[in-house]
Amino acid sequence: MEALQESYGYLFETELLQEIASVGKLRKVGRGHQIMDIGETITHMPLLLNGAIKILREDENGDELLLYFLERGDSCAMTFSCCMGTKKSEIRAIAEADTELVMVPVEKMNLWMGKYQSWQEFVLNSYHIRMMELLETVDTLAFMKMDERLLKHLQDKCMVNHDEVVQTTHQDIANDLNTSRVVVSRLLKKLENEDKIEMHRNHIKVLDL
Repeated sequence: MEALQESYGYLFETELLQEIASVGKLRKVGRGHQIMDIGETITHMPLLLNGAIKILREDENGDELLLYFLERGDSCAMTFSCCMGTKKSEIRAIAEADTELVMVPVEKMNLWMGKYQSWQEFVLNSYHIRMMELLETVDTLAFMKMDERLLKHLQDKCMVNHDEVVQTTHQDIANDLNTSRVVVSRLLKKLENEDKIEMHRNHIKVLDL
């Protein structure tokens, strides 16, 4: 599988890549597609080949909060935790862009931890990176004003999509930041007046990168 080699060839040895290719299921989803939901029994773990995924949590009132993004060559550490304990998913995963991924059966997780040093290092490194991103999310919530959070959110979207143009709606941004559409619209106008973004009918161009 050429895409698997391109995305993970620098991480995994040939034997492991061959195993992933033999047991993994190739899946392609469009932007906005829900890949995994909270409470869902996890049978497969995603390895991203192309595109991007946003990982969300939900409170008891049903309000969502964006935790972090996954890019090509990533997987979700929270999914690893659920896989290892055969638990249900504690996160919601939604395609941020058109995305291609390999779904690996969860029963391979523990087996590969003992069999392949590269897999063990990949899992542990994924935990570390996701923990740093979660801490960054906490810092953002605690110390940043809403306009700063909004700009950072747009910059993060540009980074994972490798594009200065963000295809989104005011309501989608409000959902990600757990605020109201009215607040988002007001702050977007403020950022535009500060020459940090350009607003268009169907997209936002981020100038301050």
